[in-house]
Amino acid sequence: MSDCVTLVTGASAGIGTELARVFAANGHRVALVARREERLHALARELAASGAPSPIVIPCDLTAPDGTDCIAAALSEAGVEVEYLVNNAGFGLFGRAVQLDRAEQLDMIAVNIRSLTDLSLRFTDQLIRNRGGILNLGSVAGFLPGPGMAVYYASKAYVISFTEALRKELAPYGVRVTVLCPGPVPSEFQARAGFKPGVDSAILNVSPRAVAEAGYRGLMADKRVVLPGLGIKIVPFMLRWFPRGFILDAVGRLQLRRS
Repeated sequence: MSDCVTLVTGASAGIGTELARVFAANGHRVALVARREERLHALARELAASGAPSPIVIPCDLTAPDGTDCIAAALSEAGVEVEYLVNNAGFGLFGRAVQLDRAEQLDMIAVNIRSLTDLSLRFTDQLIRNRGGILNLGSVAGFLPGPGMAVYYASKAYVISFTEALRKELAPYGVRVTVLCPGPVPSEFQARAGFKPGVDSAILNVSPRAVAEAGYRGLMADKRVVLPGLGIKIVPFMLRWFPRGFILDAVGRLQLRRS
């Protein structure tokens, strides 16, 4: 439908850019959201040149309290409704929570949790009307406690739990809700987080494009959780066999030795 869009947050880099490309390649008109306006316009030009429907560019800082209001206003002004919502925006910070900047960690909650929740609830009526779907960007980190990235891991645990619950609530209305949980992905996320990839990253990582394609296929197939890559698929399974305290100590040793 020409008056419907797929809204992609965090579209200026990494998985977000690839998600926008994948949706556009499958005939969706995308609305691109991120702080970096020039990157969004460059991506919009690329997608339009490929023959995709003309994208909508919405420069927006989701750490701002009115960030989601700006998105809603821009879509209303363009006369479009949301058919698919892709909550990809998010960031992490590496280090001990008590030593990291408190304001930055609260910004992480604003982007990873508040804006994702706001957008998911704000556009529910449109998603139901258009029988669309929500793809939320979780992480394999959401299955684990995360000393060394405590707030980030906790935020992704929220994303997984919220997505699964919302999926159950919206299923009777024909709305698909999927959480995409990649492992380490080579992108700007790692540099932003101050994270130095280790052996675990080399084993578990999947390219941003492959993650995006897996996420798109999973959403269209109405999967509850998408775990891209063989290594990532076994993580939740393996966690069933170890006590939580053991996992906590193991993750703590792995993460904190990098600090």
